[in-house]
Amino acid sequence: MGDNDRQLSRREIRRKRRVRNQIIAYGVLTVLVLAAAFGVAIGIKYLLPDGEEKQQEEQENKEKISDILAEEESLATPEPTPEVPVVTEPTPEEKLDELVNAKVDAMSLEEKVAGIFIVTPEAITGASTVIQAGDGTRQALEQYPVGGLIYFKQNIQSEEQLKEMLENTASYAKYPLFLAVDEEGGSVARVASSGIGPETDSAADIGATGSTENAYQAGVSIGSTLAGLGFNLDFAPVADIANVEGSIMAERSYGADAASVSGFVTSMASGLEEQGITACLKHFPGIGSTTGDTHDGMVSTDRSAEQFWGEELTVFQAGIDAGANMIMVSHMSAPSLTGDNEPGIFSKMLVTDILRDQMHYEGVVITDALNMSAISEYNTAEEAAVRAVLAGCDMLLMPEDFEQAYEGVLKAVQNGNIAEERINDSLKRIYRIKYADLVEE
Repeated sequence: MGDNDRQLSRREIRRKRRVRNQIIAYGVLTVLVLAAAFGVAIGIKYLLPDGEEKQQEEQENKEKISDILAEEESLATPEPTPEVPVVTEPTPEEKLDELVNAKVDAMSLEEKVAGIFIVTPEAITGASTVIQAGDGTRQALEQYPVGGLIYFKQNIQSEEQLKEMLENTASYAKYPLFLAVDEEGGSVARVASSGIGPETDSAADIGATGSTENAYQAGVSIGSTLAGLGFNLDFAPVADIANVEGSIMAERSYGADAASVSGFVTSMASGLEEQGITACLKHFPGIGSTTGDTHDGMVSTDRSAEQFWGEELTVFQAGIDAGANMIMVSHMSAPSLTGDNEPGIFSKMLVTDILRDQMHYEGVVITDALNMSAISEYNTAEEAAVRAVLAGCDMLLMPEDFEQAYEGVLKAVQNGNIAEERINDSLKRIYRIKYADLVEE
């Protein structure tokens, strides 16, 4: 082979080598490019989620830290223990209110109206003189469940007879009864004058001793006797001041000095109450300044309002402050206090404005006997009963005609002249006395 051929052969070899190297280079480059692309794809696929997971992880870490801090804070300052409501035992006063309200709410209107009357046993039985309690009394109390019965000397024959009559009467009653009597001592003593129990000096004689202890002991003696027989209400003591010559209350009053009389009245009442006998102060606003008798007709006094407030009313105020449960209002007119000549029991000014509002009396207000001439000569039984209720009286004592008085009040409530709530209020005051011993501490 010549030199030219050999040179051509070498050039061809070098050319083929270059082509081969280029092919290899291109192949390597292609592989690198593909590898790079694949790496980018993998990075896009995996690196981005890793970031989100990292962010989520960081968020979770923050929340865990917050929870830990909150837990530490709660441990450092523990939450206050929820207060457990304290259940307190009702007071005796609250128990009494609950009992009284329940009793009154359960009564029919007819029973409510009957419950504000205190009458003689003859008034509901029709008998001329009641000396025992049998079927007649039982039937009468079923028809007219009155608030109470009052007894006089004509009803008393012996201690045994009286005790049995009162016991039977109480057992027949659907609702608790006031079993009442006038037992002041001295000449007004229905029980003692019948030969039962010890006799007690008059208020005038006790007042003359100057010792209120004697009034207290009189109350204890009378109260013990009455309670032993079955009575629970005494229309005593007299709280009137005998402050004029010839006073109608001369023997029945403790004296003429208001301060002195106040002590005797509260002492006598205390003695009665301690024996379980409800005392009734009488005769508001004080009838000792008159010489007339309301049993016989209208009676009036010319005492000024200033005199009443300075003397007579101070005695009743002392009784109220001492816890008087019942006060009897008189039929006497007191124009200086009421502004008119109407009997006291018909005066809203006297009963409600003065006794209730100004003297802050919360007990039972009862009328004097409605069959007395000062009332019966000028009013029918119906008129007297309705007028007394409208004035603010809680209980009506001995109307001239019980059935007429009862029907009159019932009709007045039914037609709206007297609100039923007004009767309810009176009954609640009445039953607070009757049920008081059931809730004592």
